[in-house]
Amino acid sequence: MRILLTGFDDFGGVKENPSWRAVQAAARRLHEAECVRLPVVYGEAGRRLLEAVREKKPDLVISCGAAIGRETVTPELLAINYRYARSADNAGSIQLGTPVDPGGSAAVMNSLPLAGIVETLRGEGLPCSLSVSAGSYVCNDLYYTLLSHQKELGYRGLFVHVPSADRVDPETAADILVRLIREIG
Repeated sequence: MRILLTGFDDFGGVKENPSWRAVQAAARRLHEAECVRLPVVYGEAGRRLLEAVREKKPDLVISCGAAIGRETVTPELLAINYRYARSADNAGSIQLGTPVDPGGSAAVMNSLPLAGIVETLRGEGLPCSLSVSAGSYVCNDLYYTLLSHQKELGYRGLFVHVPSADRVDPETAADILVRLIREIG
């Protein structure tokens, strides 16, 4: 199985983005895995993701972003077609209520059996929990693009939020990513 892992650049006050550290560590543990670092920029992150998917033709794409206030690694269930954040992206854009895709559906839900997978990982004592929504910042923007193009480009996709390293160290986050990939199969 060919796997594409993505993480984000540093942004705002976040240095050494935990998403990028976690996907790099996970890729070292996996065969057939490649990493791509994406910009924290509305629209641009999704465009670069789709370029990488077309070039690398993965079977599975796991995209990760930082969730600094969370206590666990959180696979996301759905993405909404909405951009709303008072914080600027790395290009200086502030989005206060614009769609990701003006012609797209209101939301896209992941069809993977995430609740069961998360419960399996929690049962193994791993700091993992299911999150219903990827929010409305660049992470959600990317996830909406990821889920919207699965059928067309022939891959399965998932977005996972990774907490700061003081909550869950990047090596543990990488272990969880590897376990998620194995459970997805």
